[in-house]
Amino acid sequence: MSEKNSMMKPIVKLRAPIGSIFLIGQFDFNAHKAFRLACQELLDNSAITQIEVDFEQVPYLDSSALGMLLLLKERASNVNKELALVNCKDTVRQVLEIACFNKLFNIP
Repeated sequence: MSEKNSMMKPIVKLRAPIGSIFLIGQFDFNAHKAFRLACQELLDNSAITQIEVDFEQVPYLDSSALGMLLLLKERASNVNKELALVNCKDTVRQVLEIACFNKLFNIP
């Protein structure tokens, strides 16, 4: 049973040449459509050369979130945009490191 109000809501902010996606809430399979739409907005914007995914307000992510990040990395690379995962809290950073994402992504 999923609650609509607990779904993650990505917020897109543009500060060319950087486009940011601020994630709020759990980053899991339920976030797939909203995350894809937010990413597409930045991928389609020619003024954006770097995409930042901001995890400051993400308490949890699951394996489907990891898959969404890999897909974004591939799509960003196809349109010559850099990608960074920023403001990762300890629990999120641990999941990313266990998955070896620190070797695949820029995680300052």
